[in-house]
Amino acid sequence: METWLTSLRTNTPQEGFELAIVLSQKGVEYTQPSEQVRNRLRPVYSTNADSLIAASQVVATNFTTVAAANNYWNQR
Repeated sequence: METWLTSLRTNTPQEGFELAIVLSQKGVEYTQPSEQVRNRLRPVYSTNADSLIAASQVVATNFTTVAAANNYWNQR
């Protein structure tokens, strides 16, 4: 298994949000390692409002984690 995450530290909230998205994507990849299966499922969940809301909730949870790791960017 390759090491791709070396730190949760980011310079800005924007970078932190982008990291949260990557964390969310990687979670899906680890859960369903078959790219073929993910590609087959994507058209189903990408047009389902409940699935999109659930994905947004996962990103928000990951952003909360990244923000805490960055001390909320020093409370600026």
